[in-house]
Amino acid sequence: MVEEVIVKSRELFYRGKSLDYLKSLDAREVAKYLPSRSRRTVLRNFQAIEKFISRCEKKIARKKKIRTQLRDIVVMPKMVGMQIGIYTGKEFKDVLITNSMMGHRLGEFALTREKVTHGEPGIGSTKSSAGAQKK
Repeated sequence: MVEEVIVKSRELFYRGKSLDYLKSLDAREVAKYLPSRSRRTVLRNFQAIEKFISRCEKKIARKKKIRTQLRDIVVMPKMVGMQIGIYTGKEFKDVLITNSMMGHRLGEFALTREKVTHGEPGIGSTKSSAGAQKK
């Protein structure tokens, strides 16, 4: 006899509240569940955050890419699942917003500095190669 395993979709929670419940709240109500620094930021700038989220939802409805230079926007529950292009100063890095990113800022997920990879040393960079240049 073969047993069928029913896999339930794992419900996501943040600080004891389900993601669906948090998505139904507005920015000021969600701020109660965020860490203190993020909470203060959201309460001061909730209009900008709600405006950003509404712009993102409109772009998703039109099937356009979401690209932003607003690296200081706090990740809210309504943003979970969106793929946002965050500007690094040179290019837009695509970031998929997940449940664990809530309360952080968008800029934390698109680093502005990359690892430096140096090439080979050029002529004159060492004392032995400086003599080769005189010939």
